[in-house]
Amino acid sequence: MSGITIALSKGRIFEETLPLLAAAGIVPAEDPEKSRKLIIATNRDDVRVVIVRASDVPTYVQYGAADLGIAGKDVLLEHGGTGLYQPLDLKIARCRMCVAAPAGFDYAAAVRRGARLRVATKYIAVAREHFAAKGVHVDLIKLYGSMELAPLAGLAEAIVDLVSSGSTLKANNLVEVEEIMSISSRLIVNQAALKMKRELLRPVIAAIEAAVNVKQHLGPLVASQPSSPRGGEAGFRTTRGAPQPACSAKTTRRVPGAARRRRDDPPFDQQRRRLPRHARRVAALRRFRRRCHRACGCRDPRQGAQTG
Repeated sequence: MSGITIALSKGRIFEETLPLLAAAGIVPAEDPEKSRKLIIATNRDDVRVVIVRASDVPTYVQYGAADLGIAGKDVLLEHGGTGLYQPLDLKIARCRMCVAAPAGFDYAAAVRRGARLRVATKYIAVAREHFAAKGVHVDLIKLYGSMELAPLAGLAEAIVDLVSSGSTLKANNLVEVEEIMSISSRLIVNQAALKMKRELLRPVIAAIEAAVNVKQHLGPLVASQPSSPRGGEAGFRTTRGAPQPACSAKTTRRVPGAARRRRDDPPFDQQRRRLPRHARRVAALRRFRRRCHRACGCRDPRQGAQTG
């Protein structure tokens, strides 16, 4: 195919990839969660999306069945990364790879006394390298899912798995005992395609990189603002200075107990910079004194209103 083929997997990575593809002008024509098609067209005639298993994305890109792909760092480490460029860390689908064990198991003592541990995991290569670097003797057991069941059933003393919120571990009476690394998703590119289809791939990669940088620097405060139906940049309202986030009064909710923004309060970008607690208290007291002075004409709020 003379166009671009992008390999994606269903689930969290696909959902968080959609805004990045939209920034590059690529919008899938169908939702893979609702459609049974494995090849999905897009709004561009020269771009298509193929839906594969997350662990198969590097393989499709390596052998040229796809030009681009998005895969987690954990999958790439297990694959080895042969024949792939990894130009961008997309900062999406973040989690961490950890060692977990039952709440009553003394993992640290077992490691200190040199006991040979049985560890269940899907990530054999990563686990082997991690425990070898620590000098820990382990027997690795390959599993493809439900890692939390292994310690409960007596199959292993510990597991190596991805952890996001930790709720699944807690529900199964497991605790994190060691963090191996942080995980996020990467954009991967076929080496031959980057040379043969340079004119097609470079603009897409550059647009995705720009979208990642904007999301990283502006943060969730701006990214969560609704789009403006009027002119200017999408999602922004242009004033005399730099573009500011567009905000609609109809969609803004009043949070119970939250103070309304006043004229003498700092702008939103300064509010995001957290000051030390004592500095915030001093600033709040000064604002209260200024409002009191405007209301009753006194210099100190403790004096009350001046009487004539």
